[in-house]
Amino acid sequence: MVGENPMEDREDKNVTPRVVLGMSGGVDSAVAAVILMRAGYDVVGVTCHFRDSESSEKAERDARGVCRWLGLVHYVADCTEEFEQCVVSEFIDQYANGLTPSPCVGCNATCKIPVLLEVADELGCEYVATGHYARVVQMLSSNRYAIKTALDQQKDQSYMLGMLRQDQLARLLLPLGGTTKTEVRMIARDMKLSVAEKEESQDICFIEGDYRSFLAERGVNLSPGNIVTVEGKIVGHHDGLERFTVGQRKGIGVAAEKPYYVVEKRMNTSELVVGFAEQARVRAVMCGSMNYQLIDRLDAPCEAQVKLRYRSQPAPCIIEPNAEGQGVRITLRDPEAATSPGQFAVLYNGDTVLGAGMIMEVELV
Repeated sequence: MVGENPMEDREDKNVTPRVVLGMSGGVDSAVAAVILMRAGYDVVGVTCHFRDSESSEKAERDARGVCRWLGLVHYVADCTEEFEQCVVSEFIDQYANGLTPSPCVGCNATCKIPVLLEVADELGCEYVATGHYARVVQMLSSNRYAIKTALDQQKDQSYMLGMLRQDQLARLLLPLGGTTKTEVRMIARDMKLSVAEKEESQDICFIEGDYRSFLAERGVNLSPGNIVTVEGKIVGHHDGLERFTVGQRKGIGVAAEKPYYVVEKRMNTSELVVGFAEQARVRAVMCGSMNYQLIDRLDAPCEAQVKLRYRSQPAPCIIEPNAEGQGVRITLRDPEAATSPGQFAVLYNGDTVLGAGMIMEVELV
C-alpha cells in the first residue's frame, strides 16, 4: 500500500505542486494550509460560498484573514446554485419522502469536492485538499484509491468521505489525517492564527435552529396521523411524520411504562410506528447503488465492518450483493440501534473504506 502520506508520495521533487485548499474559516482548514506549506506545496485558499448568510460572510472573512496572515492567495467560489440543487433541495425532498438524509456526506461528493476540482482546473492546480480528519491511500495491487481512517479516532471523518469517486480521490490531499485535534490547536497557536480558538462548526450548515421549522418554511406539508406500536395498537396522534426521526426517543408525546422509540415512518398511511428499546434495533439494511472505493465491484458475499451513522463504531457484518450487482444487503452480526432510510452505510475493511451507499430499507429484529 502506498499513498498514505500525501506530503511525500504525491510530490514531484522537481516541481512545486499546486493545490487548491478548501478553507471553511475554521481552525482545521487553516492548519491544513500550514502543513501543506511546510511540505512544499504552493497553496491557494478557496472558500466555497454555499449560501447568503451572516455566518457565511464571517467564515469568508476568517478564511481571508488566515490567508493574508500566511501570505496565500484567497478566492471565494460562488456555488450557491450547486449547493441549493445538490444539497438543500435533495435534503428537503428526502425528508418529504420519509427519509432522514445525511447532507454532509452527499455535499462532499456532489458539491464541495467537485467545486474545488473545477477551481483547481481553472487555476492550473494538480490537487485539491480539505481539512477533514482522514487519509487517502492507493493500493499497490489495484492502483485504486480509498479513504482510510484518521490517526485521531475521536475526530475521524472517513464516514463523511465514503461517497467520493476514484477521479476525486486521485487528486485529493488530506493533511490532517495523521494529526490530532490537540496538535492542530497547538500549531494554530504557534502560528498565531486568528482562528486558533474558534469553536467547531455545526453539522448541517444551512439550518440555523430547528430543522422542522426549516422544512415547514420550505413548503414541506406535514401529514398528521396515528402513532401505533409495532403490534399495531394506536397509542397517540402526531402532526407530521416529517417531525420525527427513526431512533428518536424524546419528544414523541406518548407516555408508557418504558420509553418509546421511533422505529418506522409509514408515509403511505401517515403512521408513526413506535416500540420499546429492544424493538428499536436493526438486523439488516438494504442499500441502493453503491460507490466502491477499495474494490471495483462486489460479486460475492463477504465479511466487513459497517458504520450506520457518523458517530457509531464499525460493526461486523456480512455484505451480500443483489442479483443486479449494484445494491447490497448488509446483515449485522449483532443488532444495533435503529437507523433510518436516507442515512449512509459506510463499509470498512479494517481501517479502510470499502464502499458506501444510501440506506433504502431497514429490517428490524
